[in-house]
Amino acid sequence: MAGIDIDAPGTTELFIGNEAIARGALEAGIGFAAAYPGTPSTEIMESLASVAKKMNFYAEWSVNEKVAFETAAGASFAGIRAITAMKQNGVNVISDFLANLVVSGIGAGLVLVSCDDPSAISSSNEQDTRNIAKWLDIPLLEPGTFQEAKDMTKWAFDLAEELDTICMIRSVTRIAHARGNVTLGELPRKEHKAHFDEIASFTPTLTKFAPVLSAWKHQQLHAKLDKAQEIFEPSPFNWYRGPDKAELLIITCGSCWLYSLEAVNALKLESKVGILKLGTIWPLPQKLIEKHLSKSQKILVVEEIDPFLEGSIKELVADLPPASPHPTFYGKRSGHINAFGELNPDMVIEAIARIMDITYESRPAEYSKKAEEVPLTYMPPRLMTFCSGCPHRATFWAIKNALRLDGRDGFVTGDIGCYSMALGPAGFCQVRTMYCMGAGAGIASGLGKLGQFGFKQPVLAVCGDSTFFHATIPALINGIYNQSNFTLIILDNNATAMTGFQPHPGTGMTAMEEPTKVVSMDTLCASLGVPVEVCDPFDLKNTTETLLKAMSKDGIKVVIMRRECELVRARREKKPLYKVHVDPDKCLGEACGCDRLCTRVFGCLGLEWDKEAGKAKIDETVCAGCGVCADICPQGAIIKEAV
Repeated sequence: MAGIDIDAPGTTELFIGNEAIARGALEAGIGFAAAYPGTPSTEIMESLASVAKKMNFYAEWSVNEKVAFETAAGASFAGIRAITAMKQNGVNVISDFLANLVVSGIGAGLVLVSCDDPSAISSSNEQDTRNIAKWLDIPLLEPGTFQEAKDMTKWAFDLAEELDTICMIRSVTRIAHARGNVTLGELPRKEHKAHFDEIASFTPTLTKFAPVLSAWKHQQLHAKLDKAQEIFEPSPFNWYRGPDKAELLIITCGSCWLYSLEAVNALKLESKVGILKLGTIWPLPQKLIEKHLSKSQKILVVEEIDPFLEGSIKELVADLPPASPHPTFYGKRSGHINAFGELNPDMVIEAIARIMDITYESRPAEYSKKAEEVPLTYMPPRLMTFCSGCPHRATFWAIKNALRLDGRDGFVTGDIGCYSMALGPAGFCQVRTMYCMGAGAGIASGLGKLGQFGFKQPVLAVCGDSTFFHATIPALINGIYNQSNFTLIILDNNATAMTGFQPHPGTGMTAMEEPTKVVSMDTLCASLGVPVEVCDPFDLKNTTETLLKAMSKDGIKVVIMRRECELVRARREKKPLYKVHVDPDKCLGEACGCDRLCTRVFGCLGLEWDKEAGKAKIDETVCAGCGVCADICPQGAIIKEAV
């Protein structure tokens, strides 16, 4: 992480977008930060937590996004500026509280950062949270540069306090994780003093923070949006580049501003194509947009993911007088811009070329022809897989064998996390459902009540340890209360591993690296009155037997697969668990009869197939030394020795 706390106003630092957002929060004088890790938003909180003690503010990894948002709101109510950050899925989790909070108003500045993930690079879905801001009447900003990411965040706190409402910043993966220059501003020097005494301005007997007179408050919220629109009209986060009269006007926002600029420059159309870049996304600066609509009869809207700007601007145009500009729009509705996935400069170039009826080749035709002739065999497939030594691979191997031995066509329900790779070959295709966090247990709870309809298949629900605390506990309790029938398997690797090993209530450490009480999932589950077994997934024999035993019984059962994430262990111990090698005399290769069980099926990254020798071998640079492969080799050809 870059030094976001550098006290050197006017100097320039190289920040990723998330660090720039964190720096903006520091310059705004925050006193409270809370989040739940979720790529691509994670580094915002990691950056803030790393300097929280030094800068005298509080930071926490909360149990889930809803709780993170509620804790930040509590700080706001007591007069402390607060920020919460999450990925797009997290905004779904907070929506109930968010829908009520926007009606009540806030205390001190409260900013919500949503990092969307176009193309679902590290998510279960792609989703455009701008729609939520419009739906709930929340002022929304979207940075198009790294400098804006910092400056917008700082300004958002002032805006929130001026409007008495939460403000939202939408980022995307290519802003969050790309890197650029950021000029630093001043860091405030002030002591935070919290005190809760908010009383509604309209009566001395009611609190402001309650759903009273909600219809009247809703009316006031619309008035706040009107005020926000007035503030947005002259905003420096909106600008135009191009001729006074253009053959084509591009309206864009966020990272698409850079794609549009690159596309226009590549086509050498700077004198013919104008770009209106918007940073204040909702409510739209209507007068500014109306002014620029007169520049061209052709409008191309470039944005990710949904046609948010496109639809909102069309609504604006529909309300204009007949004599006002009514141009032709191009974008997602016309098929010139994809309504899904990430954009890039080439896509924008193609759209502009189609509209302007010009020909453009990104590379010579001869080069393209040669590229098409290259055999695909030169591009080996790179499937997503578990790390070498990951305990999840052993867990799903045991699950696969247990289900097969049980013989009743059982299956696994899951959700998002490292273990979601078990949808594919990495986990032997064992996971059959994957939605949101905790959904595996919720779905299993429903499936486990279908006995009256002849359903007899065993159901195993898997969740990670962080996911257990985040969203699985209610589903587990629901299954117990309604006497469902399934086995919950908690994959306890002692970290929120998928997003970078952040702590959670079961690790005994806080975001500010302070030791804390460990919330024991074993004790918690046992207190609910269900049988709990703890297994080491590297002990394949015992793990398989434990799963078979659990499936043989009715009701709710919990099996905890406890083995520390290999990356965490290796960083601490700096040596492998075992020294592993293949005995070439024992390895029978293709003649083994196992159909290359070790390299083709088990598929650990530390195992290789030596084509020349026709035998398996260990890649010592990758092997973590877990030794599990030694237990699955039918010939005993893989040897593990204590280090």
